[in-house]
Amino acid sequence: MIGKYCIIRTYSAGVFAGFLESIEGKVGTVTAARRIWYWDGAASLSQLAMEGTSKPENCKFPCEVESVLLTEIIEVIPCTDKAIESIKGVAIWKK
Repeated sequence: MIGKYCIIRTYSAGVFAGFLESIEGKVGTVTAARRIWYWDGAASLSQLAMEGTSKPENCKFPCEVESVLLTEIIEVIPCTDKAIESIKGVAIWKK
């Protein structure tokens, strides 16, 4: 999955979408990373990775960061092209 756009779930830092650059054990680096703070329009992260969201207006995805080092990775799901387009199309959530 190295080099692929994935959804990465961690034990305590939450969920991110981005390019998996490296992973060793439970530690990995994700580039062009976007935190998936809240999603709607998909029943699970698996559906989000396969189909994207059907309700992008309800999702809360903050801005993309250049890279993030994640510890305690517990799940990595490669995304389809359809899902990537959907995730990247969600407006940046700001407070």
